[in-house]
Amino acid sequence: PRYKCGNQKSCPQNYFAFKIISGAANVVGPSICFEDLVLMSSVKNNIGRGLNIALVNGTTGQLLKTDTFDMYSG
Repeated sequence: PRYKCGNQKSCPQNYFAFKIISGAANVVGPSICFEDLVLMSSVKNNIGRGLNIALVNGTTGQLLKTDTFDMYSG
């Protein structure tokens, strides 16, 4: 069977499914998946160098904001 975000198991009832994948230098970009919806990825062109963050409402699961924080340049 296929589970949300490609996880190996299904999440318990009343829990959100998510998967965060770290990038590998300039070869593979990071991605954030939440409830089977890709929030950030190189395909969506909304990732950057440093920390990539998605702010999600913990009650409704609604995406509120995505942003990147470049830790290298300060």
